[in-house]
Amino acid sequence: MEEEQAMNEAKRRIINAVAPIRICDLGGWTDTWFAETGCVLNIGVYPYAEVQIYVTETAKGRDGSIVINAENFNERYSIHPPVDAYDRHPLLEASIDIMELPRSLSFEVNLYSSAPAGCSTGTSAAVSVALLGALDLLTPGRHTPHEIAAIAHRVETEKLNLQSGIQDQLCSAYGGICYMDMFQYPRASVSQLHLPNNLWWELERRLTLVYMGRTHSSSEVHRQVIDRLDRKDADKSALQPMREAAVKGKEALYAGDLKDFGEAMMANTEAQAALHPALVSESAWNVIDVARKHGALGWKVNGAGGEGGSLTVLCAAEGERKRAFIEDLESMGEGYRMIPTYLSRMGLRRWASVE
Repeated sequence: MEEEQAMNEAKRRIINAVAPIRICDLGGWTDTWFAETGCVLNIGVYPYAEVQIYVTETAKGRDGSIVINAENFNERYSIHPPVDAYDRHPLLEASIDIMELPRSLSFEVNLYSSAPAGCSTGTSAAVSVALLGALDLLTPGRHTPHEIAAIAHRVETEKLNLQSGIQDQLCSAYGGICYMDMFQYPRASVSQLHLPNNLWWELERRLTLVYMGRTHSSSEVHRQVIDRLDRKDADKSALQPMREAAVKGKEALYAGDLKDFGEAMMANTEAQAALHPALVSESAWNVIDVARKHGALGWKVNGAGGEGGSLTVLCAAEGERKRAFIEDLESMGEGYRMIPTYLSRMGLRRWASVE
C-alpha cells in the first residue's frame, strides 16, 4: 500500500518527440542493398509522427511496466521486455526491444500520426525514428539523429527481417530537403539543401500530396523487381535514371528552376514504370492525366510505387489552377483526396517536460 502511494505521488515525466514523413523521393529504389550505391533527393514534410512517453519511477526492487497506446488503431496493451515475439505492432515492439531501457522505469508510449497508414510517405519510418528518439532520452548517453536513423533501419532489417532502403529513416531524422549519397549500403552522407525563403515558400505552396484512396499494397510486384535485381550479375542499369533524377532535382532546386525540378520528377516516375509497369498504377496515371490538364509541372509516385499510396504533384504557378486540379480529382469519386503538407525545416525533435 505504501509502495503504491509512493508511485502515485512520484512526479511523472513526459518525453515528447516528433519526426516528419517524406514526399517526392527522387532516386527511390537506389537506396537499397541490391542497388549497392545510390542517390536520393526527398522532402520532409508535416504532418509528422508524434510520440509521447509518460514515465514514472517504480517502487524499489520492482521491475517497471511498459504500455503501448497505438492511438491510430485504438489499441492499448502491455509488453514485458525482453520480447520473445513481436505480434501486435511489430515495429513498435521491436523499437522498444532494441533500446537498453532502465528496468526501474514504468512508462506508457502513446503514438499518433495523421498521415494515413500505407500512404507511401515513410510514415512507419517516421514513427520508428520518433519513438527511438524519445526512448533515447531514457538511456545513458545520447545518439545523434543520424544514429537514430541507423537504429530504425536495423529494427526493420535485423529485428523484423524486412527489406528496407535507408531514405525514409534518414529523411525523418534530418528533415528539410535532403540529398543522400549512399556510397555503400547502408552507409550514406546526408546534406540538407538550404534554399532562399522565396523558393522554399513557392515550393511549399505548389507541392500537393494526393492520396489515392487506399493503402499501398504491392508486395508481389516489389518482390518481382527485387528478385530480378538481386541476382548475381543482374543488369541494374534500370536504376541509373533514378539516380540521375535525384541529381537533376538537386541541381534544379539550387538553380531555383521549378520547371527543371518538375522534369526530374516526371523522369523518375517514367523510370519507375520502366522498372515494372505496375509500379505506376492505373490510378496514378489517372491523377497524372488530371494534373497535366491543369498545367502541373511534374509528378512523382511516392515510395516504391504500385497500387494505392500517393503521388506528389508540382502544380502550376497560378493558385486557381491548383484549386481546379484538386476539385476535379475529388469529384471523380475514386477516393482521391489531398493531404495538407508543410515543408519541415527540421527532422527529429525530442524534449522532456515535468508535470
